[in-house]
Amino acid sequence: MVQELTEDNLKIIVEGNEKVVVQYSATWCGNCRIMKPKFKKLATELDEIKFVIVDAEKFPESRKLADVSNLPTFATFVGGEKKNQTQTNKFDVLKDLIAEIE
Repeated sequence: MVQELTEDNLKIIVEGNEKVVVQYSATWCGNCRIMKPKFKKLATELDEIKFVIVDAEKFPESRKLADVSNLPTFATFVGGEKKNQTQTNKFDVLKDLIAEIE
């Protein structure tokens, strides 16, 4: 299941879960909308990883946990620390990123 942030608290989620994958997006971002259902599908397949969607424009403190300069950006966190990130609209690239922490 995917959690969509409703407040600027990603740091708490990252610190409270061993493995986290974040999609940084925005409502105006077409590629974000394309990737969102694919991201949600992966979340149903990988129960041991917490999946979170962050509106990069609404939540600046959460955005600071990764180097977000383009959308969509995907970041992985392990043990409360950022492991890796990528900016992509390609599903295979996203799967490879997540495979690094499985």
